[in-house]
Amino acid sequence: MSIKGKAYIMGAYEHPLRDAPDTSTPQLHMESALGALADAGLTKDDVDGYFCAGDAPGFGGMSMIDYMGLKNVRHMDSTETGGSSYIVHVGHAAQAIAEGKCQVALITLAGRPRHGGNRPGARMAPSAAPGLTDGPPEAGFENIYGGSTHNTYGMCAMRHMYEYGTTSEQLAWIKVAASHHAQWNEHAFLRDVVTVEQVVNSRMISDPLHLLDCCVVTDGGGALIVTSPEIAATLNRPKVKILGAGEAPKSPLGGQGLDLTYSGAVWSGPRAFEEAGVKPADIKYASIYDSFTITVLMQIEDLGFCEKGQGGRFVADGNLISGVGKLPFNTDGGGLCNNHPTNRGGITKVIEAVRQLRGEAHPKVQVKNCDLAIAHGTGGSLGTRHGSATVVMEREA
Repeated sequence: MSIKGKAYIMGAYEHPLRDAPDTSTPQLHMESALGALADAGLTKDDVDGYFCAGDAPGFGGMSMIDYMGLKNVRHMDSTETGGSSYIVHVGHAAQAIAEGKCQVALITLAGRPRHGGNRPGARMAPSAAPGLTDGPPEAGFENIYGGSTHNTYGMCAMRHMYEYGTTSEQLAWIKVAASHHAQWNEHAFLRDVVTVEQVVNSRMISDPLHLLDCCVVTDGGGALIVTSPEIAATLNRPKVKILGAGEAPKSPLGGQGLDLTYSGAVWSGPRAFEEAGVKPADIKYASIYDSFTITVLMQIEDLGFCEKGQGGRFVADGNLISGVGKLPFNTDGGGLCNNHPTNRGGITKVIEAVRQLRGEAHPKVQVKNCDLAIAHGTGGSLGTRHGSATVVMEREA
């Protein structure tokens, strides 16, 4: 069953807090939910589907449904795929609505990594011996060496440079573009515009990635409301139609098929585009998960916006800056400058895409005639084992 045109995103809310020492994670979920419901013109009693991931405390969906007082839920989903989880959930919500499982789906994310939560890229604790671990199967073999997210992404960047001649200066343009957008976002964690020189001269984190190649670490949250066409027709809000969705794991099978230069987007992207009936060249705006600059570059290639190996040239010279370049991206400042709550911040990618399609982005970054957008995320470890998810959305006239 195709989900094309079977569901609409009618509510979107990004929590304004970036530093929340006095607000609990459940509170952030709740406040984000209420914000998205108010944006859509609905109430908690209208919600009959709830979606969350591993950032939801306690027993996940069950705990949050109870905490938020959602009395009419008849469908729930707590799929966990890291940073792509909430893009996966948009597709799953549309699928559930198309199958008649629910009519009003609430999706929430929240985290407090600045105050005791999981920090993106945090060093993994070594286990006593290989195999003695409660983590993923590979952890017993890798954690004893003190592996971290930064190391893996640094290896991806280094391999891409080796294979295709990509440079640190080209990667830096991705941060520069994000900073040009973040300056107009009053809630962005980092609002200062940076230069290529500042990025490449910032301290090295995991060669060849510098400090400014890495995303920010913030508290915060966000929520989305996905509805059936029938419910959408009753709401006095701009309609954002879901056209297509794709998801895919990338597994190197214990290292036998390891290639660090591509992501699962090579599968999730084409699936979403095919269902939507559009091509990468048709996209007016792209929200792309940006845990690191190399994440963006590889996904731009894998989604088909340029040929593999040409990402460095594609992103250089401001080509990602709204009003200047060929592919405006992350006009809220993205994870690189604006907001990255927990290591599952993909919901913000959908939120900003909705703003663009509604014409509600900041006037300085609003894409002209933005009628078709994409949101894409990766979760897990780029280049090795991870899950990718892609959603194509359209503004309905």
